[in-house]
Amino acid sequence: MSALVPGETALPRRVRQAGTLPPPERHLPSLAGNRSLPYAAIDTELAELRLQVPGVTGCVLGGVDGLLITHTMPDGSSPDDLAALAASTFGLGRQVGLSLGQGPFRQSTVRNATGYLSVYAVNGQALLAVVGEDTVNVARLHLHAPGVAERLADLLTGA
Repeated sequence: MSALVPGETALPRRVRQAGTLPPPERHLPSLAGNRSLPYAAIDTELAELRLQVPGVTGCVLGGVDGLLITHTMPDGSSPDDLAALAASTFGLGRQVGLSLGQGPFRQSTVRNATGYLSVYAVNGQALLAVVGEDTVNVARLHLHAPGVAERLADLLTGA
């Protein structure tokens, strides 16, 4: 630690005050590997989204913990990595919402040179990640995907 040079002032520092932290969140168990989930119905919902929105190349249903639940990604893709990226996107979006006082995470879209990744909140445990080509109609995706997320939440709740 260095001493102050005459004429300079110290920068203000935050000091942690006892008792100011919120209580820790209670996390539900991961849905990854849960054999009681209605996988056929979930896969039907994911496939329907691909049919409703041309340009969607695949979907991943993952946990907020970053673990893969199921997917409809083409062969050669990395659905496990995509589930982890969706959880990272969720984490960043959640912090933005908290910092700005805008409420809980709902959706985030990343545009890349040749495509899109959109992540939608399904419920407190799951996320829907949708991968699309550069030609995907993002407005149409944003119109259909929230409904799919709601139906997925119902399927997951009933399991």
